[in-house]
Amino acid sequence: MQRKAIVPALLALAALLVPASGVLASSVSSTITMQFDLSAQDSSRETRLWIPYPTSDEDQTISRIRVTGDYQQCAVYTDKVHQTPMLYAEWPAQAKSRKLDLFFTVDREEVVRRDFPAWEGAWDPADYALYLAPTGLAPRGGRAEETAARITRGKSTVLAKARAIYDWTCENTFRDPETRGCGTGDICKLMEKPGGKCVDISSLFVALARAAGVPAREVLGIRQGKGDAQDITTWQHCWAEFFLPGYGWVPVDPADVRKMMLTQNLKAGDAKTAEYREYFWGGLDAYRVRLSRGRDLTLNPRQEGAPVNYLMYPFAQIGDKTLDWLAPETFRYTIAYEKSEG
Repeated sequence: MQRKAIVPALLALAALLVPASGVLASSVSSTITMQFDLSAQDSSRETRLWIPYPTSDEDQTISRIRVTGDYQQCAVYTDKVHQTPMLYAEWPAQAKSRKLDLFFTVDREEVVRRDFPAWEGAWDPADYALYLAPTGLAPRGGRAEETAARITRGKSTVLAKARAIYDWTCENTFRDPETRGCGTGDICKLMEKPGGKCVDISSLFVALARAAGVPAREVLGIRQGKGDAQDITTWQHCWAEFFLPGYGWVPVDPADVRKMMLTQNLKAGDAKTAEYREYFWGGLDAYRVRLSRGRDLTLNPRQEGAPVNYLMYPFAQIGDKTLDWLAPETFRYTIAYEKSEG
C-alpha cells in the first residue's frame, strides 16, 4: 500500500503521541508485560482467567511471546464466531497462589489507507453478514436506523456512506471523562446522549454504518507508551474499521478526534479539528496495539453467564462470579510498556 504524505495534523499530534523529541514515529517497538495476581481472591472455588492474546497482522508484528505462572493449565484458544484469540489459564479450588505473567514484543506501524479506487468493486453483503448484523447493545431498528438513513440520504456508494457517518459521528458525539473504563457501546443510550469514551463512540459509528449497509467492526486494543517505560494498565483503546469493496478494511477513529478536541479545547469549526478528522479517516498513529475484535463473545473455554460484551480487558471468574475488570487495584493486574529498538 503506497503511503501518503503525512497531513499537518501530525504536527499537533506529536505533542500528545510522541516523546519530547517532537518527531512522530512511523513505527513503534516495545515490550509489553502483563502481570496478574489473583491470590487475594476467594480460593474456595476454581479460578479462571481469559486475556486478549495479541497476534500479528499487516500493521503489527508480535514476537517473543512468553507466559509464566503457577496455573494448573494454560493454553491459547479462539472463539467460534470471530476467531478472537485469548490466553486462558485456570487454578483449582484452594490454590493459595494464582499468578500469571504474559510478555510479548510488538513492532507497530503507522497506518495510512486513503488511496481509494475510483470505482467500488462488486460485492455480496452475504459474505460480510457478520459485520452487518445487530449485536446485543446495538439492536435493529429504532433511532439508530432512522439516523443512519438520514445521514446517508443521497449517498450511493459504500465510501460515501461511510464518510458521511464518520463526519456525523465526529460532529455529534462528545468525550465524557466521567464514563467508566472505555464505555459499553450501548447504542440505545448513545442515541439519547451521544457521549462516552472510545468504545461508545466507535460502536456508534459501527452501528450506524451497519444500519446503512456498510460492513463495519470495532477494533479493541491498548495504547503504547511514549517514553522509555510507562504503566499502561488503563490505556485500553477502541477504534473502528469499515469494509470498502475492491479495497479492503479501512480504519477510522472518531473517538480520538473527540479526545483531541477535549484535551486541546477545540471547537468543531477549528482548523486543527479538521486536520484531526482528516488524519483519523483512514489513518492511525503507531502508538497502539490491536488485541481483539468482536462483540457478544462466548469465550473458549466457555465462561459462566451471559456473552461477554468485548474482550479488551482481562476477564476472570471465581466459580460463577465475574471479577470487575475495571478495578485493576482489586482484580490485581498491571500492564507495562518498555521501549525497545525496532
